[in-house]
Amino acid sequence: MSTSLLVVHVHVHVLPQHVDAFLQATLANARESVKEPGIARFDVCQDNDDPTRFVLVEAYRTPDAPAAHKETAHYLTWRDTVAPMLAEPRIPHRYTNRFPDDAAW
Repeated sequence: MSTSLLVVHVHVHVLPQHVDAFLQATLANARESVKEPGIARFDVCQDNDDPTRFVLVEAYRTPDAPAAHKETAHYLTWRDTVAPMLAEPRIPHRYTNRFPDDAAW
């Protein structure tokens, strides 16, 4: 069975002095993001061995949901707030969900 759920893993490397502020800003963004109808899931994961590294796991229900997300006030605030905190540009990797079925998200 083919599925349309788009899962994006965004790899983020934060400057050490900004880890706490980045986490606060990112959690605020995530809490608002999960309220969007096009987002099935928005996880924030921090590396156990290197706390300056994070992976954001974003699951979108429709092909246009990522663009809609990037137009929200909470995303724009997050983007502008964390930009000076990053050690390097964010790296997104896009995947197609295969399991569980989209309805299980």
